[in-house]
Amino acid sequence: MTIREARPADVPVILQLIHDLALYEREPDAVKNTVESLEDALFGDRPTIFAHVAETGGRVQGFALWFLNYSTWEGVNGIYLEDLYVRPEARGAGHGKALLGHLARIAAERGYARVEWSVLDWNEPSIRFYEQLGARPQSGWSTFRLTGSALAEAAAL
Repeated sequence: MTIREARPADVPVILQLIHDLALYEREPDAVKNTVESLEDALFGDRPTIFAHVAETGGRVQGFALWFLNYSTWEGVNGIYLEDLYVRPEARGAGHGKALLGHLARIAAERGYARVEWSVLDWNEPSIRFYEQLGARPQSGWSTFRLTGSALAEAAAL
């Protein structure tokens, strides 16, 4: 298994894995992303996201897509893991653990304060996996989101 930075040629497979993740998360029609949009976000003039892939035998088995966040209290960046996904047939072989370990090394090497992410409450297999790695849920916090008409209304304030 190899963990490496994503390349432009990986974009179509990463997008397919994003679709697979949406299906797993019970939102099969929610993905609006395109190859062009994802490629621009990863490799355009002003990249806003980063991705690493887990590869075995030349086949991408999973990916981690992330971006930088910032802790005003710590005064340093952190990594926000937007998506971590491993193909069902490749699960249990260490791909997810290797991807998270790689992100943790990036954070440690760069002096970042943390690696954090969200997980759906019902996703017990992932929750157990994360807890086995030493990750802990953040109690006392709720995720809020502005989207659709609420976003448009807030933008008009």
